[in-house]
Amino acid sequence: MLVPDHIDAALKGVTLKWNVGTACNSCVTSSTKWADNQNNPSDAHWIASEAGPYGGRWGRVQTTWSGTGKEIIDLGWSITGSVDASATARATADFGTSGDVRVRELAPRCDDLLKSSAPGCVLPFFKPTYTVDTNFYPAAGAYYWLMQEKMPDHAGSVKWDSLLHYLGPDTTVKNDKGEPWSSADSRGKVCPKGWAKHPADAALGTLSCDEYAMATTHESGGFPGGLNQVTSGDQCAQLYADKMGDGSSNFGLLADTRTARNGPTGKERCGRASIPDVQNSGAFHEFPAPSWRLLDDDGVFVSNPGFKHCANADTVCTWRKV
Repeated sequence: MLVPDHIDAALKGVTLKWNVGTACNSCVTSSTKWADNQNNPSDAHWIASEAGPYGGRWGRVQTTWSGTGKEIIDLGWSITGSVDASATARATADFGTSGDVRVRELAPRCDDLLKSSAPGCVLPFFKPTYTVDTNFYPAAGAYYWLMQEKMPDHAGSVKWDSLLHYLGPDTTVKNDKGEPWSSADSRGKVCPKGWAKHPADAALGTLSCDEYAMATTHESGGFPGGLNQVTSGDQCAQLYADKMGDGSSNFGLLADTRTARNGPTGKERCGRASIPDVQNSGAFHEFPAPSWRLLDDDGVFVSNPGFKHCANADTVCTWRKV
C-alpha cells in the first residue's frame, strides 16, 4: 500500500509506477492493478491535495507458476516516480529482491511433486515446528525429548536450534533396487523385522519399535550417508516404556540393558525404543508434510511441550499436562 503523506504544491501531482522483476522459468506476471482505500479501481496518481492518510492506493500483481518439478522464484521490487510539473524528472527507489542473497528468505518455491495435493508454493526459508500432543502421547513425547537432549546433534530440538531434515519424494538417494530411498528403507536398518521388543506390563498394550530420529528424516540412523548413520539398530540408544514397578499405575521410560548392560552412554546418534503401538503410531499421525509442502532436505523442528519444563536429561523429570 502506498500513502504519500506530503506532496509539494510545486510538483502539481505525482505518479508512481511499481516495477516487478520476476526471475522464473515458468511464470506469467500480470500487470499492476490499483485500487483506492475503498477498493475502487484507481491509479497511482495523486494531486498535491490528495496527500495524507485517506489517499492510499493498493497495488496488486499476480505471478502464476505453471512449471513442472520444482523451482525457486526470485522476486524484485522498485518504485519509479514522476511529477506533473516536469516531463523529464524521474526518481527510482529500489526495494531489493528476494532477501539476503545467502538465504533468499523471500524467494518462494513452487512444485507439483506432491501427488496428494495440487501444485503450490511455499517460503522454504521458514522452518515449521511440529508439536507432539504429549497429553495423549506422553511416552512417545518423553522418548523424543530425551533423544533430542542426548543425541550429539540434538536433532529436531527447538531448544538446541537443531533441525530435522525431511526425506522427501524428490530425494536423489537410491536403494539397492535403484529406487528413491524411502522411510521403509531407513526403518529397516534401525527396526528390522524380527527385532525382539522389550517386554512390558500388559496394561501398556501392543508394543512396537520406535526409532529416533524418525525414518522420514535424513537424521535417521538408517539414512545412508547421513550424520547419524549406523550399520545396525544395536548401535542406537536402547530404551523401553513400562510401569515403574512401585505399585502405582505410573509408567516411565527405562534403559533396555539387553544389548548394552550399562544402558545408553549419551553418545549414541539414534534411538530404538519399545513403545506402546498407540503412542508410536499416534504421535506423528497428524504430521502435515503434504500441506506444508515439505520436499527433500526441508528443515523442521519437533516440540514436546509436556517436557519443556525439564532442566536436562541427567535428572528424573515428570511429565506435565499442558
